[in-house]
Amino acid sequence: MQQKKVHVFVRRLRSDRFLYLAIGLYLLISVLCLAGTRQWQEASYGVYFIPWTNAFLVVMPLLAIAIDICMICLRFPRRRSLAYKRVFSADRIHAFAAGLLLLAAMMIFQGAFTSMKNLLPDFGGGFVDDVVQADIDHWLHFGLDPWRYLYAVAKAEWVLHVVEWSYNVLWFVICFGALFFVATSPKADGIRLRYFLMYMFVWVGLGNVVAGLFLSAGPAFYGFVTGDMGRFAEQLRFLATSTDADSASAYQAYLWQIHVADRAGIGGGISAFPSVHVALIMMNAMFVNEYSRTLGRIAFAYTAFIMMSSVYLAWHYAIDGYVSVALVFLGHHALHFSMSERSACGTAMQVIKPQVA
Repeated sequence: MQQKKVHVFVRRLRSDRFLYLAIGLYLLISVLCLAGTRQWQEASYGVYFIPWTNAFLVVMPLLAIAIDICMICLRFPRRRSLAYKRVFSADRIHAFAAGLLLLAAMMIFQGAFTSMKNLLPDFGGGFVDDVVQADIDHWLHFGLDPWRYLYAVAKAEWVLHVVEWSYNVLWFVICFGALFFVATSPKADGIRLRYFLMYMFVWVGLGNVVAGLFLSAGPAFYGFVTGDMGRFAEQLRFLATSTDADSASAYQAYLWQIHVADRAGIGGGISAFPSVHVALIMMNAMFVNEYSRTLGRIAFAYTAFIMMSSVYLAWHYAIDGYVSVALVFLGHHALHFSMSERSACGTAMQVIKPQVA
């Protein structure tokens, strides 16, 4: 019996081997880049240890167990012992443990991403594309910077508080809660590999590669990198009125401080184009839409809200969100088609082999 349990756990680890390989390769590339630039002070591998451990290895597991117990109590008032055996079966526990191990590896991935993001200005010669991207925004939106449209209808203190809470708190709960669920629940086995590949595509493909090719700092830092302190001054003055602990203005000040000091920090690194914030919520909306069209419409509506919020809070130009949505849409369907084709080929070979034999 014990041997069978070990086999279940090992089988799940083997199914994740490509993900571990990808994380290891990305870690190696980030270390080589740090060595090549000799910017070791930008290394961010350890900055996520405490918050990531607390969130993914303590709080979320306890919350998931509590939710399972509550669901059993509500749905199975008479056959709870059987429900407990099913929910806390050996397969479920080993899936949970394998998921936690993968999430521990993802902590290293996140540190590698931040390390690479910190190096982008060194690779690209600084933030050279802000003026062009802001001007494209201006042209696309009929001669006005898009934040002016938003402020014309929603420049209010209470709106700012709601937008900041959604962007800085709710977004994290949704995106990283979804990551935890896919990593640990057998119910997500059908999308597990595809989800993690898309997750890596968003962070590395958009957040490192595309960001590095078209490096910009964003409206919040436009004056610092272009010398034009007036273009977004009115917007930044309004954002500075927020006294919330999770205010955009306070976090932007923190990011610029660690950037000029050339040191690592949680969430460190500055790049606006494209928006990973928008890309990650769009990615989750695409998967939700596969499960339910009704929930998908809600998820896409929230994606649009996050995209507008990124402009409202001066994190991004509008085109940062537009491009993120387009790239995630294309990447999602391309990966889905590719994996479906491979699965179909594998099924066909299984049918052909017995006939040949």
